[in-house]
Amino acid sequence: MKMTTLCYPERDGKYLMLHRVKKVNDENRDKWIGVGGKFEDKESPEDCVRREMLEETGLNAQDLRYRGIVTFVSDLYPTEYMHLFTCTDWTGELKECDEGELAWIDKRHLFDLTLWEGDRIFLRLLDTNEPFFSLKLVYQGETLTAAVLNGKQIEA
Repeated sequence: MKMTTLCYPERDGKYLMLHRVKKVNDENRDKWIGVGGKFEDKESPEDCVRREMLEETGLNAQDLRYRGIVTFVSDLYPTEYMHLFTCTDWTGELKECDEGELAWIDKRHLFDLTLWEGDRIFLRLLDTNEPFFSLKLVYQGETLTAAVLNGKQIEA
């Protein structure tokens, strides 16, 4: 089992997205995702997302909003519990990321990007300002086979 965080810094109708193109053996290779990563010992979700955001972007999160937890079940990878955040205020200057290319993407164009199918579901939930949610996403390979929102099956 794996515990991670993911954050979508947002400003002016755009999210800061990471195009994962720099690591060879990356399960997110060529996908666009938010910024975040794995928990270190003794970290809370907020500790982890702040550290990861600073490491990957150079930005120090000031105004985090904990939006939900996403459970990924896969036939290829261990089960992952991802704590999902948005952030609207930070200090610091954007820097180059060693995991991929960072870009501010207009929310209206997010779905034009190469995304995981399940990410499309939680990005819509973020955009509709859904209250805190639990989303379970089941994958076979890279194919989304099931999605369960707050305990109820939804269209995958």
